[in-house]
Amino acid sequence: MPEQSNDYRVVVFGAGGVGKSSLVLRFVKGTFRESYIPTIEDTYRQVISCDKSICTLQITDTTGSHQFPAMQRLSITKGHAFILVYSTTSKQSLEELKPIFEQICLLKGDIESIPIMLVGNKNDEVSAREVESSDGEAMARRWKCAFMETSAKTNHNVKELFQELLNLEKRRTVSLQIDGKKSKQQKRAEKLKGKCVVM
Repeated sequence: MPEQSNDYRVVVFGAGGVGKSSLVLRFVKGTFRESYIPTIEDTYRQVISCDKSICTLQITDTTGSHQFPAMQRLSITKGHAFILVYSTTSKQSLEELKPIFEQICLLKGDIESIPIMLVGNKNDEVSAREVESSDGEAMARRWKCAFMETSAKTNHNVKELFQELLNLEKRRTVSLQIDGKKSKQQKRAEKLKGKCVVM
């Protein structure tokens, strides 16, 4: 089990060109880049709240190629949560996630308690779609992980993806509430605290 540090490490895996960097940049910086620039490995930091205190969400955007198995292993070993990205326009990119998922299982052991999100990116490219939502959902069920479709280009489900991933963390409370504002759900939960509700 990773040491409880002030960092919460999320690792993003996927084949080259599926939009891993685009998703991360859209989330961290709110920007989208049309051109494709291959990544070796980048790390982005975002402040989040964690067990009622502030910690750093550290997002590692990994390379899409298989040239660096040692880096991949290290990323998995250090990671607390994983985002496995494929492109809805490429069946091959979904296939390429299988060895990565197997590697996570191998290195992490009990993956039931580890937040893993399977993500179909580029769902705005309707005419080029090769992978149906139902295929992604079926794979997620097989892997017992969460599933979501996103579009970094249109900013569809990008923030929701990271929030949902943090919601899956059971060992500590981690959330994107960083500006002191509470979400409607949190406010409602606090309002209901200590009150009896008649069904």
